[in-house]
Amino acid sequence: MAEGVELIQRFYDDVLGAGDMDAFEEIVSDDVIDHEEFPGAPDNRKEGVRYFVNMMRGSFSDLKGTIGPSVESGDLASAQVTISGTHTGEFMGVPATEKSFEIECIDIIKFADGQCLEHWGVTDVMSLMQQLGAIPEPAQA
Repeated sequence: MAEGVELIQRFYDDVLGAGDMDAFEEIVSDDVIDHEEFPGAPDNRKEGVRYFVNMMRGSFSDLKGTIGPSVESGDLASAQVTISGTHTGEFMGVPATEKSFEIECIDIIKFADGQCLEHWGVTDVMSLMQQLGAIPEPAQA
C-alpha cells in the first residue's frame, strides 16, 4: 500500500476505530488544515480534527472505515471509504438510537514524512442522519 493511502487506513483503523490518540499525534501534523470542517469543531486545524475523532467515538460504537478504491500521486492520496458503526451516544443533538449505519465518503490528503498535512473530504452526512431516523427518507416514486 502506498504511503498516503496507508495514512488514511491508519486514521480509520487506529484512530477512529481503536481510539489510539498516540497514533493520532503521529499521523496528524501539528499544522494540519482540514478543508472539511465539522459543525461544532473549534477550528479546522488539529484541535478540530481531534474534536471530530472524540465526537465520533463518543457517538458511535464499533466504528469501522473500510478503504475502497484509492489512488496516490506525488504527495496526494485519495480513497473512497465506507464508514459503519452503531449509534450509541448523542450525535449532533440526536439521542442514541442504537441503529447501525453505513455511509460513503471520499478523503483526499496531502502528506509528507508520514503525516497528514491537509485533508479534503466529502461525507454523506444526509444518509447518516436518515439512517439514524433524524431526517426522513425520501418518498418513493
